[in-house]
Amino acid sequence: MTTMLVLGGTSWVGGCIAREALGRGHDVTCLARGESGQAPAGATFVRADRSAPGAYDAVADRAWDLVVDLSRQPGQVRSAVAALGGRAGHWTFVSTGSVYADQSGPLTEASPLLEPLEADEATPEEYGHAKVACEQAVTTLPRHLVVRAGLIGGPGDRSDRLGYYVSRFALAGDQDVLVPDAANQPMQVIDVRDLAAWIVRSAERGATGIVHGAGSRTTVGELIAVSAEVSGFTGRRVVPEVDWLHEHGVQEWMGPRSLPLWLPASHHGMGRMDDARAIGWGLVRRPLDRTLADTLADERDRGLDRPRAAGLSRAEELQLLAELA
Repeated sequence: MTTMLVLGGTSWVGGCIAREALGRGHDVTCLARGESGQAPAGATFVRADRSAPGAYDAVADRAWDLVVDLSRQPGQVRSAVAALGGRAGHWTFVSTGSVYADQSGPLTEASPLLEPLEADEATPEEYGHAKVACEQAVTTLPRHLVVRAGLIGGPGDRSDRLGYYVSRFALAGDQDVLVPDAANQPMQVIDVRDLAAWIVRSAERGATGIVHGAGSRTTVGELIAVSAEVSGFTGRRVVPEVDWLHEHGVQEWMGPRSLPLWLPASHHGMGRMDDARAIGWGLVRRPLDRTLADTLADERDRGLDRPRAAGLSRAEELQLLAELA
């Protein structure tokens, strides 16, 4: 039986990878603090703070066929490579499209990168620089795979980005909803389940190198339209001017008081990630409407009007709509 160590397998993406590996018959161990959730049923859980000395002592006494790491902290990845690199048959690191220095245009795996973060700990603003440093640590290993993921969506997403519009349309019903003036903005969304399945299969076959894990090409306008259709929305989509939104404290991309997925032109490359290598390596992606339907079901279970990590509350949105009336 193949042994797999998932470093961070209790949160969303890591948990999906661990469950996929279990379903494929692997002996899975998840090492994490456990603050983001529980290891999937069937996996061995090792509780450890990866920033503390001796974090890997409990798993350093055995060989691992496959290691998957998802950290965004360079110190954690450097220490993991130092402690376990010699005992790992293959190492996969889940990185991000945010590593690129210029994200305004099309991106390939050879596009120039940001400067790596030298420090071991990164702030959220240093995310891209930190992931570059993590990649550098992993690429010192002879058998490594770096997957630069684009926007990830699907059931269980705690960022609330993809789920925002489909859940808001469902909540609003036949009432107005604010959407950004971003109909033609390029966008790619990969279902977390498709990404996890492909990562596990790629590790199994010993794939090495750097590859994008990105969704099919679409636009924000199409994504919003499909979200409205899936939710049965019959109201009006209101599109304010960009300057008006900024004047009223509405931000791009993610976080509180935002309109998710809307990006400035300087970051439109996040929807133009070359996927040719990934397709050649067997990446299979389900249709967007299926991902959104499953996301909506998950959003209903969690509560359509719950406090969200991204987007406007319905009360905030209604206040803005009233000002536009």
